[in-house]
Amino acid sequence: MKPKKLFEGIYWVGAQDWDRRLFDSLIPLPEGTSYNAYLVQGEKYTALIDAVDPSKINFLEEHLKEFPKIDFLIANHIEQDHSGLIPFVLEKYPQAQLLITPTAKDLVQSHLHVAENRLRTVADGEKLDLGGRTIRFIHFPWVHWPETMLSYLEEDQILFSCDLFGSHLASSELFIREETLVIEPAKRYYAEIMMPFRKIIQKNLEKVESLPLNYIAPSHGPIYPRPEFIIQAYKEWIADKPRNLVVIAHVSMHGSTEKMVSHLVQALSLRNVEVRPFNLTVTDVGRLAISLVEAATIIIASPTVLTGLHPLAAEAVFLVNALRPKALFAGFIGSYGWKSRALDQLKTMLDSVRPEFLNPVQIKGDPRPEDFAALDNLAEEIYQKHRSANLV
Repeated sequence: MKPKKLFEGIYWVGAQDWDRRLFDSLIPLPEGTSYNAYLVQGEKYTALIDAVDPSKINFLEEHLKEFPKIDFLIANHIEQDHSGLIPFVLEKYPQAQLLITPTAKDLVQSHLHVAENRLRTVADGEKLDLGGRTIRFIHFPWVHWPETMLSYLEEDQILFSCDLFGSHLASSELFIREETLVIEPAKRYYAEIMMPFRKIIQKNLEKVESLPLNYIAPSHGPIYPRPEFIIQAYKEWIADKPRNLVVIAHVSMHGSTEKMVSHLVQALSLRNVEVRPFNLTVTDVGRLAISLVEAATIIIASPTVLTGLHPLAAEAVFLVNALRPKALFAGFIGSYGWKSRALDQLKTMLDSVRPEFLNPVQIKGDPRPEDFAALDNLAEEIYQKHRSANLV
């Protein structure tokens, strides 16, 4: 295993993880992922930017055999997949100094037990002179931890963005050749990790847009040789205005709720409202998250279990609340046997999103003609709401 030369004096020393299918015991990885670490050589000093997941220590160890001296280890983010091997690197290079944001100091010491004399905090805008190459540190908190920062190589105009602009995508190509192949992994990554911090990214994105950029080199996924591609995508994803799209997260036990979902899908389609139903018994939650990025309306469709939401529906509501999409409207449809508190439960659980709730359609038993008529009314209500919001 040899490091890959990106440019003169700049190397990729990361690892591809082709077979990983779950991240943080939570996030599906249908296309694997990568852990990108970058080494930058100046005339005087050498800096390593981020590391790799501890499970891939053998890759990093082999790559670093080519470099007898590292003076600085820059940690843009303290999460384990980037920083879990900081103690290993510091032990291998006793002269190396760890550079972090002030907010990261406590995290480094509590998570990784790094001695205080091995680390130095850097201010927002502070520069590191490597000799002929200058790295500027850009604090960018809450993407997606409080301590995160970006490292900008001024002379080469390369932004090492860590998790920002990343994609869970293992690839033998370090540079993106076909943008269409990375847009969905990047959107999935944004949806699952960055979307809860949409407003913060809105406020800080100008820090990136103001930079002259030749490349954006994230810590997951391939490098962007056309930075405006991913910057423009992010601007659309973080924008406040959603699309004319309804997402229906549904589960059915005896078929009643399934009939209601099928009717509502057709009724919305007849009104030229795009609709994406997700059967929660089989769906990839990552694809559900992708659709939440731009959905204007979210419908939860669930039967009643012990007077409440079906557990899969409750899990979907928890996900929606955690990801905080920009949806304007939310609704509930479903059936029950004798009593239900599912709607009240749903409203309580969506305390972080706070959408405008539409008229619910909750029925007892199997749907009758009047219930289908109520679903038609709901479809019309959604259409009118979207029209009033200038989405149609």
